Amino acid sequence: MAACSGLLPDSYAGSMSTYEVHRSAVIPAAPEDIFPLVNSFREWGAWSPWEKVDPGMSRRYYGPGSGAGAGYEWSGNRKAGSGTMEIVESAPSSSIGIRLQFTKPFKALNPTTFTFTPVPGGTEVTWKMTGENKGAAKIFALFVNMDKMVGSDFERGLTSLASAVAAKKSS
Repeated sequence: MAACSGLLPDSYAGSMSTYEVHRSAVIPAAPEDIFPLVNSFREWGAWSPWEKVDPGMSRRYYGPGSGAGAGYEWSGNRKAGSGTMEIVESAPSSSIGIRLQFTKPFKALNPTTFTFTPVPGGTEVTWKMTGENKGAAKIFALFVNMDKMVGSDFERGLTSLASAVAAKKSS
């Protein structure tokens, strides 16, 4: 298993109506080795923490294979929900912007970004998601800490991303 050093301290800023969750990890690889695994939704199966939530989940890819315009639609069980993701910005080996839209269990739009910053020992990858709690999501936010719920998924995902990068480099 690849090392994913230094999951950096949690960061959560929010109120009942808005929130931001982000996590960072230093992955022992160059940005150009990591970027392609995030820039193509077809690669997310190797590392995304949500791919294992529902093995029977239906998936559909659309648009180009990677970069701006690449899209992914999913529909799964109650835990997986359904929605779409589309890459709206792609700066090679630097950053990726994603329009993440949930349709179930409730409707939500969550702009999501990945940044790739060279640091001693590898690349600091930061995964950030922002959103607004509206309607049913606002009630949900009364009982669930988005930072804990989503942040732990981000941590698992970054660790799995490090493993996927190491596996690609060794193949």
